[in-house]
Amino acid sequence: MTDLTERFGAALVYAVAVHRQQRRKGTNIPYAAHLLGVAAIALEIGADEDQAIAALLHDAVEDQGGLARLEDIRAWFGDTVAGIVADCTDAVVEPKPAWRPRKEAYIASLDHKPAASLLVSLADKTHNARAIVDDLVVHGAGLWDRFTGGREGSLWYYDELARAFQRLLPGDGADRLTSIVAEMHSNA
Repeated sequence: MTDLTERFGAALVYAVAVHRQQRRKGTNIPYAAHLLGVAAIALEIGADEDQAIAALLHDAVEDQGGLARLEDIRAWFGDTVAGIVADCTDAVVEPKPAWRPRKEAYIASLDHKPAASLLVSLADKTHNARAIVDDLVVHGAGLWDRFTGGREGSLWYYDELARAFQRLLPGDGADRLTSIVAEMHSNA
């Protein structure tokens, strides 16, 4: 069992402050809902406190400040958390590189990431996939307009992620993502 200390509480406050003005793609849902969901999934599949903190902060570099944000995270939460956050980041520049090559590079990079980082990435992708499936039920195929990759690109991406995690981090977490991706195809 992972005990969460005041560091986790400080990371939660930090994450909410950093993402305060951000909403989930195509919704009015505060972005903090995603961060909490990712941290919950990470803890459910065996995260330690550093991984749970990284789960809260996993998008801060990509969406809220690039490398300067990464160094701030390192100063506040240490090298381990910063390393996991860096491993979960697929772009540190604005504008972001083209979607498909960026996603291909991220998938290829998973082979070289430590299990601690893979667990947080798996939690992130699982939460995103679950949100897509839930929104497909409510909004139908128009949902795909929210995503740069559209329907085909998004399905390709989640298929590749599910395969990669089955290979690199087999177990209940990877099985959960694979099941959700199958649901995504059924509802697409």
